Amino acid sequence: MGTDQTSRNAADKPGGIDAPVGDGATDVEAIARRSGSSFFWAMRLLPSERRQAMFALYAFCREVDDIADGAGHLDDKRARLQNWREDIERLFAGRPKHLVALALLDAVSQYALSKDDFLLVIDGMEMDADDSVRIADMDALRDYCDHVACAVGRLSTPIFGLSEDRGAELADALGQALQLTNILRDLDEDARSDRLYLPQSLLLAHGIPGSSPAAALADPRISAVCDEVARLAQRKFEETAVILKLCERRRVRPARLMMESYRRLLVGLMRRGWQRRNERMSLPLIRKLWIIFRYGFL
Repeated sequence: MGTDQTSRNAADKPGGIDAPVGDGATDVEAIARRSGSSFFWAMRLLPSERRQAMFALYAFCREVDDIADGAGHLDDKRARLQNWREDIERLFAGRPKHLVALALLDAVSQYALSKDDFLLVIDGMEMDADDSVRIADMDALRDYCDHVACAVGRLSTPIFGLSEDRGAELADALGQALQLTNILRDLDEDARSDRLYLPQSLLLAHGIPGSSPAAALADPRISAVCDEVARLAQRKFEETAVILKLCERRRVRPARLMMESYRRLLVGLMRRGWQRRNERMSLPLIRKLWIIFRYGFL
């Protein structure tokens, strides 16, 4: 389950596993720009060196997310994700092949990024790549969020310039908040792909059989389940706000921008309600621009 999906898979882009080397800095920035994500503008707030490191990290996340969410057989997706695991090993040995991995070389060295977290992200994408996704319980949901969101945060916070302990706290709280919001936003889209990220144990606790995503979402009791997950996301946003106050403001502008954007999205989802999911929720452009100005520059 990705955040801002693009229309083409990694295999269709320049820079495959054995692609020739190009202008890595330009290429990874172009990937971020083409995504249309508000995260692009958050990354633009960083000083040049840190900005290029974040563009490279974002491009890696886009590449593996596109594999998970793209068309193709599961075996092919797994093989391509395995190629990425192998190239991460090559990256940390100083000899990657993929253009995006090459762009990550300086960031890995300069900011001591964790190989384990790169591999966790790939493992999370393999969860998403499966033909059918179910989440057993709240612990499994927490583990899923850690793979696909918190691990990305732990790779990002050293680039922001945070200490390991403070960065881990921020990555955990904000990563969970963002991914839970994504889950609530994309319920029907995921259901069409036979994916249901609401925990089966929570569905059963509210009397909803969890075998079919479409049937679960059609049950009127789904609102109580979504409210419970939304309250958890709210608590994680509150934790994030407390942590951000303890950080040097200029270092965490991208994190603050992401928090404010997604927290408003969550509020909009809760106000709209869970029975009107056909009304796609997004922030108006003027609101996005105001958030960028208010939390990016002031």
